[in-house]
Amino acid sequence: MTEERNQPVVAPAGQVGEAEIEKIVEKYDKESTFRKYARGSAWGMVTSAVAIGLSLFQVWVATIGVMSAINMRAIHLAMIMVLIFLMYPGRAKAPRNRPTLPDLVLAAASFLTGLYIVYRYDAFAFSGGFANTIDYAFGVLTMLLVLEAGRRSIGPFLPVLGIVFLAYAYFGNYVPGTFGHPGYTIERIIELMYLSTSGIYGVAIGVSATYIFLFILFGAFLGESGMAAFINRISMALAGHSPGGPAKVAVFASGLMGTINGSAVANVATTGAFTIPLMKSVGYRPYFAGAVEAVASTGGQIMPPVMGAAAFIMAEILNVPYATIMLSAVIPALLYYLACYVGVHLEAVKTGLKGLPREDLPRVREVMRERGHLALPLIVIVYFLVAGYTPTFSAVAGIVATILASMLRKSTRMSWRGLLAALDAGAKGAVTVAIACGVVGFIVGVTSLTSFGIKLGDVIIGMSGGSLMLTLVLSAITCIILGMGMPTTAVYIVAATMAAPALIKIGVIPIAAHLFAFYFGNISNITPPVALAAFAGAGIAGANPNQVGWTAVRLGIAAFIVPFMFVYAPELLVQQGTPLGIIWAVITAIIGVVCLGAAGARYFITNATRPEQLLLFVAALGLIKPGIITDAVGFGCLVLVILLQKRRSARVAASPSAVRESHS
Repeated sequence: MTEERNQPVVAPAGQVGEAEIEKIVEKYDKESTFRKYARGSAWGMVTSAVAIGLSLFQVWVATIGVMSAINMRAIHLAMIMVLIFLMYPGRAKAPRNRPTLPDLVLAAASFLTGLYIVYRYDAFAFSGGFANTIDYAFGVLTMLLVLEAGRRSIGPFLPVLGIVFLAYAYFGNYVPGTFGHPGYTIERIIELMYLSTSGIYGVAIGVSATYIFLFILFGAFLGESGMAAFINRISMALAGHSPGGPAKVAVFASGLMGTINGSAVANVATTGAFTIPLMKSVGYRPYFAGAVEAVASTGGQIMPPVMGAAAFIMAEILNVPYATIMLSAVIPALLYYLACYVGVHLEAVKTGLKGLPREDLPRVREVMRERGHLALPLIVIVYFLVAGYTPTFSAVAGIVATILASMLRKSTRMSWRGLLAALDAGAKGAVTVAIACGVVGFIVGVTSLTSFGIKLGDVIIGMSGGSLMLTLVLSAITCIILGMGMPTTAVYIVAATMAAPALIKIGVIPIAAHLFAFYFGNISNITPPVALAAFAGAGIAGANPNQVGWTAVRLGIAAFIVPFMFVYAPELLVQQGTPLGIIWAVITAIIGVVCLGAAGARYFITNATRPEQLLLFVAALGLIKPGIITDAVGFGCLVLVILLQKRRSARVAASPSAVRESHS
């Protein structure tokens, strides 16, 4: 046990600076373009005070506070918009060190909209739903503020889509064919959006104001306790010495960080600044290093227990315990990461890459002794979720456990300043997810009002001729296209409203349909031409973005295939079948994913020829999908590849001149 091992592993020369990382993230992630106030500045303290106040309000509501749903949602959204107008400039050339006068006016107006709902809603409800002129005025103001806050913080795509849906609700009588409807008055639309729980203050913002906010706050407390350093060091200790070790460190660290970080691009920046230069230092090509980090970071949102924010909304929509979502998601998520791990391992073996020297790495025992107690909050939160407690209770328990666990070591103990910093960071980290949920309220509300989702489902089924496979393909393409311009949470909500009903109508079980939409909305982060996580990885690696994107698709291929498989075989979601059948399905799926990684790397026992690569791919498809026939085909193809490669390896060993043939 040396003092050196207790220090963070030093990244190699060429590590990207913090300022450069910040520029890269802002380029590819609209959510990161907020003002960075100087420490101790007046406006920085005002913004932090608002953020801390919001966090304390959310904790109060979750524990001892009593408030009606719409009042709580209204205050939540109002405070979120106040933060956005203080943090995000309205235009590129606006001052970055202070809010402008229009920003302050919009922030004050946002606060008033929340207060007005609290003041007026009970009287509105008791009057039988009769709105007055002031109600309509505040409704229009709130709708405009939500759209502007969304434009500033998450970009124009989702707000524009919201405006399109509002126009569709009003001009429905001009829409021909299946999607036409009689049209609704402006007053009816405002009442739906502002004075009901079916629009802006609907299910999405309700989940944001409860589960999502608290879990983001939990992640902020974990970060303040030093969890990120623990994750990096334990990942280095576990995998740094193996062939291509730094790439495996990226897989481990980004996967673990992603469970508490809802943004794939932010995750790339957090861990990629360390892992990408490290991968390049041991011989990985820059584009491959960027792709590994992008794939690993993107997968964090599908990895239980937290799974970003969308899974909480999924549980609410499906009306099932969050533990059910978590249990169903765990096997597909592990298959995703296994495919990525196999891909980087085989790439390392194929190209002869070595790991880092053991003497330069921390030891597992030392890391666990130093910071292992920081894993206790994750154990606590998983226990409460699996035991059937609500996500709200589980998140609060996790926050309390984080504070208590940090006290076990002087090096991780959280001071009062640290507690305030966590409250501040939690609220600021929640703003983009929350405003996305608010803007999505326009789409969800109009879809419900006009039956647009049902009509779209009928059209998709009609286009596919009733074919399940074609319906899945069309739905997957739709989700990927939507995901190229929106945050994952918003993509999922829109897809759950539009694509999932078509899948359910054609016979897919609901949880499989929603996870299918969730997966394809998420993997748009690594799918060219707008693969934001891949492009951020390319910026850090100094590589061609498209090359990084397509390499990421190859490494993350399991994410494109596994969703189809769990639709056809719900055993992978632990939703159907006997315990023995589920175990067998998992075993064959693991072998299939190994074949999938080998097909992508064109390497198994030795370099694979094109026919062998095709056989490995067929073996993967056959083994991932449970079934006697598919398993037989999969095992048959795998055995054939093993025999062919062993025979060729033996021939190469006997005749060195045959080496050239083995690489053809």
